[in-house]
Amino acid sequence: MEIKIKLNNMKYRYDVYQMFNIYFPLDEIKFLDDGDYIVNILDGKIEFKYGEYYNESKILENIKEDIKKLVFSSLKELTKEEYPWGILVGIRPSKIALKYLEEGKTEEEIIKIFEIKHLASKKKAKLCIEIAKAEEKFVNKESNSIAIYIGMAFCPTRCFYCSFAANPIVGNKKLVNPYLQALIKEISAMKKYVNDRKLNIESVYFGGGTPTAVNNEEFEAVMKEVYEAFVKDKNLKEFTVECGRPDSITSEKLQTMKTYDVTRISINPQTMNDDTLKMIGRGHTSAQVIEKFNLARSMGFNDINMDMIIGLPGEGIKEVLHTKNEILKLKPDSLTVHGLSLKRASILYENFILKKGIQVKKQEELAQMYEESRILAQELGLHPYYMYRQKNMVGNMENLGYSRKGAECIYNIEMIEDKQTIIALGADAVSKVVFLNENRIERFANIKDIKEYCNRIDEMIQGKINLLDSLYLKGEE
Repeated sequence: MEIKIKLNNMKYRYDVYQMFNIYFPLDEIKFLDDGDYIVNILDGKIEFKYGEYYNESKILENIKEDIKKLVFSSLKELTKEEYPWGILVGIRPSKIALKYLEEGKTEEEIIKIFEIKHLASKKKAKLCIEIAKAEEKFVNKESNSIAIYIGMAFCPTRCFYCSFAANPIVGNKKLVNPYLQALIKEISAMKKYVNDRKLNIESVYFGGGTPTAVNNEEFEAVMKEVYEAFVKDKNLKEFTVECGRPDSITSEKLQTMKTYDVTRISINPQTMNDDTLKMIGRGHTSAQVIEKFNLARSMGFNDINMDMIIGLPGEGIKEVLHTKNEILKLKPDSLTVHGLSLKRASILYENFILKKGIQVKKQEELAQMYEESRILAQELGLHPYYMYRQKNMVGNMENLGYSRKGAECIYNIEMIEDKQTIIALGADAVSKVVFLNENRIERFANIKDIKEYCNRIDEMIQGKINLLDSLYLKGEE
């Protein structure tokens, strides 16, 4: 379906687009001279027209915010749908609450700001405050304190909703060895840099992709290098391995993780409905999730995260309740609830939404599904501790991390709050250098293509070192 908009000032095209995209995330939004929706930015006021419907508002201090508020409010009246985040489209809403808390504002004042300035609900404002308070004691305050991210560029299969660097390992076996060699070279170079600069590593996160997609021997070889470089004698607060796919987990790999002092792992079903798992290309069953989770528990892993996704095509409240009940039986130590993000680069969007017409549920049912995930976390005794949002999320909700006390993923918090330098290794990994005193961030992205990453690994290493030096050599100049 096409959403046709007539806008008299294209300077504000993106602001108008953002609001329409909240209400029509699966539709093609076009700006045309003969649009059905008419938005006029005039001297002193903004107009919104659709058929016989008319709405207007005055232009006050911030014209972009005023436009968003009018368009959002008008679409809310026309569609009768509730989107509790209002006009907020940024990925880190908890940072807003944290900023105001640091300024000394009361909770009541912060809630009012969310309601009036952003048209967000009181419930979402309170959630932001709760998370900000949970994060406050973890947020980094020292330039010398860093995190390490290692990315594995392979997965057992490519999930249809994915748009990350996750190459199916079956069709890319010839690239595995060159990739691991390049990755180990990068690990070795960063080990030297960290030691030379006497940087303090707070956390190590091995993600991807799926770190366990490679065979037992390859996994052990990489883990040994990671351990020797960034874990051994470093007094880490946490070492996470994102196992993710249960079909890639073996007892040998779990033992390797125990050997190299992994403190936290993820075993992610996304859903516990086998028909959905098959449809989205996961390549495993719900029974395998249960089997590998119990195996990890029996081997002594006492900090296990599970992910679930709300809004998968074909899934409604019935399917979510089944997933909820199965996860409840397993009793994970943390739970991350994702809203499906319909990225245009994903197979899911191309094949299932566009070609097959498989739709996600309506807003009211999506809201019920999110609520059931909140109840699940409550029944597990978990509290919300970090949050981020993405573009094109079904229901325009949030990705929310819950954990038991003491099982918060520090890396996740630091990643979201942008207060800690993160050295990222592997194809498509993005390093982030935080200049705390300047409230400034600089990034360096490794090449996504595996072959190019391998061929240009020296360039990747040097580019990272140059950026890091702009912070850590500053005082020596």
